Amino acid sequence: MASSTHVTIRKRVACLFLLIAVIMSGLGFRLMYLQFYKSNWLKENAIDQRVRDVPVEAKRGTIFDRNGKELAVSISTESVYAIPAEIVDVEETAAKLAAILTLDRDKLAAKLKKRQAFTWVKRKVDTETAKAVNKLNLSGIGLTQESQRYYPNDNLAAHILGFTGIDSQGLDGVELTFDSYLKGRSGSIVIEYDARGQEIPYATHRFVKPVEGHNIYLTIDIVIQQIIERELEKVLQDTKAQAATIIAVEPRTGEILALANRPDYNPNRFAEFAPKLWRNIAISNAYEPGSTFKILTTTAALGEKVVSLNERFFDPGSVEVQGRTIHCWKDGGHGSQTFQEVVENSCNVGFVNVGLRLGADSFYKYFTAFGLGKTTNVDLPGEAKGIVIEKSQVKPINLATMSMGQSIAVTPLQLVTAVAAVANDGQRLRPQIVREVKGKDGEMIRSFAPDIINQVVDTATAQEVKKVLESVVANGTGKNAYIEGFRIAGKTGTAQKVGAGGYMPGKYVASFVGFAPADNPQIVMVVIIDEPVGLYYGGQIAAPVFTGIMNDVLQYLKIAPRVVTSDASVMPETHIVVPSVINLLVPEAIQELKKIGLSVRIEETGERVADQIPKPGSRIPKESSVLLYTMTPRYGSGEITVPDCTGQSLREVADTLAEVGLRIHPMGVGLKAMKQEPIPGNKVLPGSEITVFFE
Repeated sequence: MASSTHVTIRKRVACLFLLIAVIMSGLGFRLMYLQFYKSNWLKENAIDQRVRDVPVEAKRGTIFDRNGKELAVSISTESVYAIPAEIVDVEETAAKLAAILTLDRDKLAAKLKKRQAFTWVKRKVDTETAKAVNKLNLSGIGLTQESQRYYPNDNLAAHILGFTGIDSQGLDGVELTFDSYLKGRSGSIVIEYDARGQEIPYATHRFVKPVEGHNIYLTIDIVIQQIIERELEKVLQDTKAQAATIIAVEPRTGEILALANRPDYNPNRFAEFAPKLWRNIAISNAYEPGSTFKILTTTAALGEKVVSLNERFFDPGSVEVQGRTIHCWKDGGHGSQTFQEVVENSCNVGFVNVGLRLGADSFYKYFTAFGLGKTTNVDLPGEAKGIVIEKSQVKPINLATMSMGQSIAVTPLQLVTAVAAVANDGQRLRPQIVREVKGKDGEMIRSFAPDIINQVVDTATAQEVKKVLESVVANGTGKNAYIEGFRIAGKTGTAQKVGAGGYMPGKYVASFVGFAPADNPQIVMVVIIDEPVGLYYGGQIAAPVFTGIMNDVLQYLKIAPRVVTSDASVMPETHIVVPSVINLLVPEAIQELKKIGLSVRIEETGERVADQIPKPGSRIPKESSVLLYTMTPRYGSGEITVPDCTGQSLREVADTLAEVGLRIHPMGVGLKAMKQEPIPGNKVLPGSEITVFFE
């Protein structure tokens, strides 16, 4: 009996020890699990309970135009955040905040109840709202400073600049492509709290300073951009077109001086606009270029020497290729004409014959050289490649239609880049939108030199093509692009739009592409008007837009006019158009006039030119004398009364101010001057800059 009892006791003790062993083993395994597998999680949670990490956003870099004018800046704003563990009454806090921040009370309460160390309540609120939140003095609710992107010129250059998101990340345009340079590096404020949510004295208090982003300097000239956007507004009003695009490029560097589309949007309020308006159609939309493409056909034909300018063609009004009849735009045709006249008259039949003579191999050789069918690699997002038929599938009818700008699609940027290659003596450059990246202290981070891609055609051929294009403006379809005193080269284009079922009746794209001065091109520009109502020929509506812009741009760039002979050839000039030297310093004025073969007489002893005789734009014999009146007391005791420019156009304002010796600083995009600083009647020093606001 006793032995049985001992056995029972031993069994119970053994079971007890076994149970204890199992429990200890479990605890040991649990300890190992927590120590080795969950240690990081436990550590993070412990830190979250006592450490608050409030982010401090870095200031985004500024975007400037080529002359240092601000296009995109960052301004300080307040954001509301919450530390849920410190909130005493969630429902009451949510109710008070929702009323001020116009948020859903229930959703806000649910957010504040979540177990997290930090959460945003509302980002980037206005000053008055921030003051109201701060006045509530709610526990667990705080304000931190962030940066908000601001575009001081509103819609100006919207498709170039793009916009940023709530976290100041680039979402489109240069803001996106150069985001890594602009965004900088965020910092933070680290503070340690006890279990009751009170700040621990002498504990961890650390400020990680944010690093500001770099500044971007674009190739864009804000004045040329304003001129172009002004004309875009006008052309949409006049033609009731669906859309329009204008691009201006400097051919020797590939720098884009201006690029704009209509319709557009305001990047300060981009979310209020339909996403389709964000699309940069200058680089993202491909279209059939029509007769502007004949510049490329002409270059290929002369480059391959399959035709000479004096070779004669006969145009009966149509030509048949593979059973399809292609008509010339002129009823009855142009009859007998030289190839130069074929280009001047934009004769379809002549170009069809030249295109067939070129053949697929030669044609596609130049397609590749001009960069067709592939992106230009401009530093902007969303660029399209265009559409080119595969060489293996091309037929004679395709060669015929491509030679006159059909059956091929290009983007506006591809076209202006190709024409810029012709203007630049055959050398094609990559189009560039950014000149340089600089640090906040002005140190150079990255610069962009001209990027030469290839030599499309030899210099002699390019010079020959330029003369032909000059004759198009002087004698042919481009006469509406003529500017008195300047040699202008270019080509008109009118293309019927293509839809799913073929060509769309009544829907056209009118265009003009050209450059000036023709003998020494400084600027190449394309004007494209999509689906105008009423008149739709490029020579009728696109060429005058080109003229209006180019006239102002040449004046702004201080390119002096000269006499152009009637046949657009380079002939000794017997007369010269007098340039404006009003407002220039006397040595500058003398140099400008002597450079074009005029002598100078100076009246009085001022430093700056106040007036001139003959007046700007007058035509006088070479080696004639120009009388310059300088800034002297007879113009008002050394000061000038500011004239009233209200209601005048940009050109009229520039002339008005120049006549009294003042300079213009245009602001805004519009047709008429609405206000100015200093106001009319104020006295200013000669040569002062007057800021004029256009709306």
